[in-house]
Amino acid sequence: MRNFFITATDTDAGKTHIACALVAAFVQRQKKVAVFKPVAAGCENVNGQQVNEDVKLLAAQANCQQSFQDINPVCFLEPIAPHIAAMHNNQSIDVDMLIRAFTQTQKLSADINIIEGAGGWRLPLGNQQYLSDFVKRTELDVILVVNMKLGCLNHALLTYEAILADGLTCVAWLANSINEMPYLEDNIAELEKLLPMPLLAKIDHQSDIQQLANKIEVSRLLQ
Repeated sequence: MRNFFITATDTDAGKTHIACALVAAFVQRQKKVAVFKPVAAGCENVNGQQVNEDVKLLAAQANCQQSFQDINPVCFLEPIAPHIAAMHNNQSIDVDMLIRAFTQTQKLSADINIIEGAGGWRLPLGNQQYLSDFVKRTELDVILVVNMKLGCLNHALLTYEAILADGLTCVAWLANSINEMPYLEDNIAELEKLLPMPLLAKIDHQSDIQQLANKIEVSRLLQ
């Protein structure tokens, strides 16, 4: 079993799109793939259940027949910082609870578990806890999505350094170009020099998950 946690240099960096493509790429290779999103904010009510759009997208690509609740144990209606949403709903987010929920995912005995984070690496959960604490305690390998824009070199390096400082391994990164960036290739080339882990793909405005999956060198994650 391999566990990959998808994080990013900031929010709205394309984590879900890339996580879905990674799932699709592994499924194409006949792997059993489960997904998990510990925390989400920004949901709609579906038959009395709060469901996040990212969770629906992940569920559509995975092949372990998981329910939305199994995939996403903590979900808030408003698209705001989760710890603030929890406070306004008189709730708390506890890392131990997230770990227990993830243990149920692991019991599916998938070949690959894709776990998508929320926001950036150091997302606060409240009570001096962070989503990175969940990753540390479950010892997940990390894949970094770099939102290619002005400032991304600094954001990528600081995120990578924080992952290392937490005692974890960042196994790969992807360059995601959501918007036009001047000198894009120069910036990607610089990051290839500065980041020691392999670049799995350069992502442009590709919206089709299957085509995107074909671009990602997931074989490098299975070596």
